[in-house]
Amino acid sequence: MDSEHDQGVPRRAFLRIAGVSAAGAVVAACGPQSPPAPVASTAPAPATSTPPTSRLPTAPPNWDDLRSQLTGSLLRPGADGYETAKHGFNQLFDGNNPVAVATVATPEDVQACLKAAAGRVTIAARSGGHSYAGYSVPQGGLVIDVAALNKVDVQGGKAVIGAGAKLKDVYAGLARAGRALPAGSCPTVGIAGLTLGGGIGVLARKYGLTCDHLSSAQVVTADGRMLTASAGSEPDLFWALRGGGGGNFGVVTEFTFDTEPAPPQLTVFSLHFPAGSGAGVLAAWQQWIAAMPPELWANLVLSGGSPVQCRVGGCYVGDTAGLTTLLNNLTTNAGARPTQRVVKTLDYPGAMKYFEGSSNRQSFVASSRIITTPVDAAKLVAVADGRPGMDLLIDGLGGAVAGPAKDATAFWHRDALASVQVYATATAKTRAKVTQSVGDVVTGLAAAGAGGGYVNYIDPALPDWKTAYYGDNAKRLQEVAQKYDPLNVFRFGQGVVS
Repeated sequence: MDSEHDQGVPRRAFLRIAGVSAAGAVVAACGPQSPPAPVASTAPAPATSTPPTSRLPTAPPNWDDLRSQLTGSLLRPGADGYETAKHGFNQLFDGNNPVAVATVATPEDVQACLKAAAGRVTIAARSGGHSYAGYSVPQGGLVIDVAALNKVDVQGGKAVIGAGAKLKDVYAGLARAGRALPAGSCPTVGIAGLTLGGGIGVLARKYGLTCDHLSSAQVVTADGRMLTASAGSEPDLFWALRGGGGGNFGVVTEFTFDTEPAPPQLTVFSLHFPAGSGAGVLAAWQQWIAAMPPELWANLVLSGGSPVQCRVGGCYVGDTAGLTTLLNNLTTNAGARPTQRVVKTLDYPGAMKYFEGSSNRQSFVASSRIITTPVDAAKLVAVADGRPGMDLLIDGLGGAVAGPAKDATAFWHRDALASVQVYATATAKTRAKVTQSVGDVVTGLAAAGAGGGYVNYIDPALPDWKTAYYGDNAKRLQEVAQKYDPLNVFRFGQGVVS
């Protein structure tokens, strides 16, 4: 069997579950449900100290001076290694040329970078570099690459994880300790960007979002202060870190998470349906996923073309016998029988590897919408008709994701039925045409009843993006950003104060 397709989602498509919003590590800039992280008060709390409000310097940074202060390295255009170091995950942004790439080795390196460059050039922290809009590769800006801050230290139920840790290393460290954390699927996505945007993944319905397990974070703010954000310290900043997206408040250097015992077994599955059956399957899937116990997570993927292809994949916290009855409920009402059905029971690390996408860099254009109540399935499928190379990945939410109130964290879409990711392969030559096609699909999804958007699938062209990502939480996010970064050091195209 083709390993790309035996999971119900192609490798290139499934990894998109773990996308990040802006600059990977820049702050707000995946049985019984586990309790959410402590809820911060909705009233803004005072910062540890008042940031300066004077004008920032505008003279160019002294790069030689900064290089001498770093434990890590600093690369400028023309230096050996710069062409590789500047790259993010999406090859479409390979033409972006940062003025410097700082590979930091300590939180103090981050402080030195901000002292040297704040206000002088655009600053973007980068963890995995998966920003869909290329915000982690700023043209003419400074990249603060936190990849070396990658420790994964699991002690009991707590995991202290550096902002540069990739998901493959996070899962390996957790598995060795017999612990689990709901997160994304792409092995090279950084924990930072994933967490800051919310963190949708294959265990989300059972255990909640990645950000729901965050108990504290170490943050370097625009003026160089090192803060600890938690329910009891900088609670408004802590609120914003949980779903506010990357790029707005500071640079996170370290996260502390509350973990779960690793499930003893996870049953994964994929169902391939006949071409042209997507509307009936999607109509049944929307009703089915809403009624499923939180132990079951599933997504539905529509692959564009004529006719549209449809497949359903997912993960069940339990054994094959328990899953079979649930799958039969779907196939009975889908209007078509699967042409292929795969079910496997794996341990926790095996299941996380099963859902891994490719680690290879890719070239694509992407966007998103949110389904809150069931949409017109025929209209939604129609937007993918005749669009080869485009996938619509519809990831089920609900369950533990819906536990916290919509304003308990910055993640707004607590009442969502599913997220819809639009993902289309593109090259430098086809980029403009594909971008237009993705925009047309996003408009079509809204007409079918899917609105809003997920900030970890950030899209510069998304209409009314601030409301789409953050809903009524946008105003408070602006207030937090203005408090911790009053001079808008961490500015970028979709910063919350832009």
